[in-house]
Amino acid sequence: MDETNNSVVSEFVLLGLCDSAELQVFLFLMFSMLYLIIILGNILIILSVISDPNLHSPMYFLLANLSFVDLWLSSVTTPKMIMDFLRESKTISFGGCMCQIFFGHFVGGGEMVLLVVMAYDRYVAICKPLHYTVIMSQQRCIWLVVISWTMGFVHSISQLAMVMDLPFCGPREMDSFFCDLPLVIELVCMDTYVLGLIVNADSGILALICFFLLLMSYTHILLTVCHHSMDGAAKALSTCTAHIIVVVIFFVPFIFIYLLPLNSISVDKFLAVFYTVFTPLLNPAIYTLRNKEMKVALKKLGSQYVNTKWNS
Repeated sequence: MDETNNSVVSEFVLLGLCDSAELQVFLFLMFSMLYLIIILGNILIILSVISDPNLHSPMYFLLANLSFVDLWLSSVTTPKMIMDFLRESKTISFGGCMCQIFFGHFVGGGEMVLLVVMAYDRYVAICKPLHYTVIMSQQRCIWLVVISWTMGFVHSISQLAMVMDLPFCGPREMDSFFCDLPLVIELVCMDTYVLGLIVNADSGILALICFFLLLMSYTHILLTVCHHSMDGAAKALSTCTAHIIVVVIFFVPFIFIYLLPLNSISVDKFLAVFYTVFTPLLNPAIYTLRNKEMKVALKKLGSQYVNTKWNS
């Protein structure tokens, strides 16, 4: 058989987060609970924005889209990771591995661009309030969301195209709980130094561009408002704090995974868990706990649900 054919490796072995059987049972219970909270929390935000007329504004439209993206982000890898805690043999097919890579970068890249769009929305609302409804019209908001998904798709396709036809002839073990490009490339039967640089640069540059655009947006917001009032910085910071926290917890792990890898398996696993599980978990908590309108909408949604059940 030709050993340069990638069909020689039909599946990969995932070593998971740990080896201890007792710890894996604990992790199964913990991550199952966290995943359930992620699903319920983000769905509640989406339903609240849809059902409450007071939330029919560009900011909450974008927030609902962020929750939708977070549902996808957590579902790409977390369900398999949870099920693998109960399995002795943790394997993933070649096709399944490529799907994880595709959807992981598709959703991750789309969320990066969406966070930039949300920063632009806050910039317009704070720095150009009189033109806000014109600039952030419903049609423009929809187009901006479509652009974020398109950018994520293009980024993902560019990543996947680099590895689909590479020669995988063994070994086939990855010391992780999911498939990602830096790990998959290590299993290729050829010199991948240059390819590894290109792959990391592709993801790292996208992350850096989005991160600097976000930094510029929030800096400009603070500087603009400071010129109008002494307490302007405090008001602007209060408005944008939730956005800034989400940006930091999303981008820091991503940058250290792809642009500045620390070459530590334990650190890489921690960053991967933080990126795929805790980011989608923290986003709804951050936005709802710091937003009065969202808390009111969630209480109203809960009351409607209780009344419906009571009447039925």
